Amino acid sequence: MKSNYYIISISIILTLLVTSVAMAAEQPVSIHNDKFKVSFENGKLSIADTKSGKNFAIVAMEGIAGQVKVENAKDKTFGRGWAIDISDANGGGRVMLFPELPFVLIKLRVTNPGTETKVLNKIPVASITVDLAKPAGSLKGFGTGGITGLEDNKGSYMWQAIVDPQSRNGVVGGWITTERGSGVVFAGLTNNQACMTAQVEYGRLRIGPGRTEELETFAIGYFDDARFGMEAWAGTIAKVLDIKLPPLPTVYCTWYHAGSSDEKKLPVQAEFAAKNFAPFGFSVVQIDDGWQDGQTKNGPRKNFTQVKPDGPYKSGMKATAEKIRALGLVPGIWLMPFSGSHEDPWYRDHRGWFVKRDDGTPHESAWGGTALDMTNPEVLKYLREEIHRIVKEWGYGYLKMDGLCSGAAVNHCYVNDVYKDDKIGDAVLSNPDKTNIEAYRDGLRLIRKTAGRDTFILGCCTPQNMRSYGGPFGLIDAMRIGPDNGTKWSGIRTGPIYGARNYHLHGRIWYNDPDPLYVRKSLSLDQARAICSWVTISGQLSASSDSYADLTPDRVDILKRTMPSHNLRPRPVDLFEENVPQIWLLSDQYAATRRDVVGLFNWDDKKDLVIDRSLENIGLSGQAEYMAYEYWSNKLLGPFKGNLKQTLAPASCAVLSLKPVTDHPQLISTSRHITQGIVDVVEEKWDVKARELSGISKVVAGDDYELRIITAASEGACKAVSAEISAKDQRAGVTVSMKEETGLARILIRSPVSREVKWTIGFKRK
Repeated sequence: MKSNYYIISISIILTLLVTSVAMAAEQPVSIHNDKFKVSFENGKLSIADTKSGKNFAIVAMEGIAGQVKVENAKDKTFGRGWAIDISDANGGGRVMLFPELPFVLIKLRVTNPGTETKVLNKIPVASITVDLAKPAGSLKGFGTGGITGLEDNKGSYMWQAIVDPQSRNGVVGGWITTERGSGVVFAGLTNNQACMTAQVEYGRLRIGPGRTEELETFAIGYFDDARFGMEAWAGTIAKVLDIKLPPLPTVYCTWYHAGSSDEKKLPVQAEFAAKNFAPFGFSVVQIDDGWQDGQTKNGPRKNFTQVKPDGPYKSGMKATAEKIRALGLVPGIWLMPFSGSHEDPWYRDHRGWFVKRDDGTPHESAWGGTALDMTNPEVLKYLREEIHRIVKEWGYGYLKMDGLCSGAAVNHCYVNDVYKDDKIGDAVLSNPDKTNIEAYRDGLRLIRKTAGRDTFILGCCTPQNMRSYGGPFGLIDAMRIGPDNGTKWSGIRTGPIYGARNYHLHGRIWYNDPDPLYVRKSLSLDQARAICSWVTISGQLSASSDSYADLTPDRVDILKRTMPSHNLRPRPVDLFEENVPQIWLLSDQYAATRRDVVGLFNWDDKKDLVIDRSLENIGLSGQAEYMAYEYWSNKLLGPFKGNLKQTLAPASCAVLSLKPVTDHPQLISTSRHITQGIVDVVEEKWDVKARELSGISKVVAGDDYELRIITAASEGACKAVSAEISAKDQRAGVTVSMKEETGLARILIRSPVSREVKWTIGFKRK
């Protein structure tokens, strides 16, 4: 049977849409909920914000023509809702609203009414004109490539926002499914109007005669703050895929100072980490590239079935894993599960395992090697055995999986963040009815099932080809979201760049891995504090790659103050203004006692940075009077109101815990962790009658723990007169002492064992 491989023409589809639907539905139809009203008239959708009544988008859904009707909708994730359905012999489309869902959903279907199989690749789904009641030239596009002018926007993978940077108002559009197709979203200017185009790309989507294929689902919504919309989009995917992330580990990676290390040196690092960092939350020792066998042509060796006989782990990987586990830590390992090498002698008997090109040659890509065919049952058997060996037999509980885009059989195009034509569809799979993304997800599902839910799976990395961005949603625990950073300041900045662009995915779809932080002596103390503070405040996966045993005590202490992660979801404040955001807000607003920490960062290593930002714009009260405590300088600041002002030296940071002044003393900071109470303070209460502040803190054995309590109050300053701990704590050998400064009481707690300590501080009016 002859196949017809083509790209659908937008202009032809749009003509069919306007003509046919207008004929079929002369009267407008509409659906609405508490957020949106969607009307269909003259072949187009208009979407209005229910609260303001303002139309913010006009949508032309590509490729649908026919009868229009309004009907009830039902979805396994969102429940019951409403739909406008358009159908004809060529397929149709469906627009849906659901209660509590802050998006309009658009889903197209394609029917093949002919007698020959159709093969589709790039399918435009919706052309959207966006109106934010601002001049289109003042608006920006924000996507996987960062913030750009609309005229310069080159496209984004899976999602895109069109925003007014001043107000943060914006329209957010994104694909909430990616089972068979790779979603992209373009933004731009057309006739001086802001526009967005949603397109889904399959490579080769085969539709047999008389068959219908439902395409992926696109979501669009308006938000007063587009950051909330981006977060809502990621949260919607988490609901659709029922994503439940495991606890976030703290990791040592061998790569940036020791390559793969070896069986003699690695235990030294592991022992140091177990003694010095594990009590603070450290958990994983990960071996990187270099342990495996094979030839080195075109990237790393790619025979992961065996250890390199004359390599760094001659005794085998199991022996090293056992040593790490004996220390109470989790062993981790690097591999490329979807890559091989057709020129490697080991693979010569397995040439049928590789994806082909149309001319029959192996599908090889620079560095990534030859793509293994995830639709070949023999390859799936090989992959299952490989993962079982590494996890179940050798004992590795943390997998760092590199070269993921080989699983989608697409070309590496490092560094990739904006849309690139990667020739998706140039791969010939053994099962032609599977698409690139479908094969990719099948491989990832197999790895997840074989490894088990208790194995932490990290993907690496999306910039190799951004097709590996949406495909793993729901199937991995963490993802490297940027390129290799290296240990120079210019490279270290790539983590904050990509971490900010993808901050909304973190903790919802997966954990962002920005590549390691460093505290080695080649960095200034300010630089080490800055990158460690950013990783900690932003909450991303914390991995370090330094020789621990060679660090000075002050650098070791910086690492201790980053462990463990707070597991909250902070926001960059100036996301739509700066390529590398300079202000992050971390709020534990759901705790009994709210805590707010603001991280300020100067990423320029040449010039000072003056920050003068309204508290309201940051996300705090514009009316309250605040006190602040800066962690690294160990100083109390304030009071101040209205604006937060700080001057930062080049390549430095400030980490401020802020408290609004109330009628009683408050705990504003602790010494334990950069977040100053968020990870260590279990409870804090004020007793009005007794004039006592009490609480419970998690204290690490042998680590001096200081409570910093502001004594300023709206009804007059107070004086700390007593500091006590519980009788149980005293019997455990815990001690407490107190000293007072202007506006501040410092309470020092020392404990010979790690435990939760109950403390009470008594006050009187000055």
